Amino acid sequence: MSDLDILAHALHSLANIDEEDFKISAAYWQKRTYKKGEYYNEYRNVCKYLGFIIDGVFRTYYVDDNTGEEKNVFFFSKNQVVVSFKSFITQTPCNYFTQSMVDSRILYIHIDDLNRLYQQSHKWEHLGRLIAELAFNVSMNRTESFLFQTPEQRYLQLVADHPDIFNTIPLYQISSYLGIQGPSLSRIRKRIIGK
Repeated sequence: MSDLDILAHALHSLANIDEEDFKISAAYWQKRTYKKGEYYNEYRNVCKYLGFIIDGVFRTYYVDDNTGEEKNVFFFSKNQVVVSFKSFITQTPCNYFTQSMVDSRILYIHIDDLNRLYQQSHKWEHLGRLIAELAFNVSMNRTESFLFQTPEQRYLQLVADHPDIFNTIPLYQISSYLGIQGPSLSRIRKRIIGK
């Protein structure tokens, strides 16, 4: 299956975009590979691209002004979109960095081309609404996870959302995302394995 076929299948599942509607977008999608550590989008840059991950893992993080420590906010992995949601939707500078954590491969589309598709097809317009809803849900779930979930529950949610992530990125990155220290993560993992 080609990369475009994988994307077409994912968009059909997400927004019921059929073969005919997908064809009008095919010329807009570009391929890009990222080396580990390369940036998808940087702090204070406007995110102009919506990416679909064929292979790899990205993280969105900010740098704490007081400590200089990097704090992971989101992960994006295989068969998910990668985007700085707020920056992309509002076309304003981003407050975060989005970086490839491993060698990664994506298909991406420019905001102008996506807006063209919105005007040409109701199904693409529907996809735009779903992307905005996804951005809201991802952000709210992330916020609420710190308000209402234990670190163990956050860990289990991370496993559900990104099943392969533990095989590809260092545990200290996962600890940062969960908002806990490394030893706490080790204890959580031992407890879950012991169940």
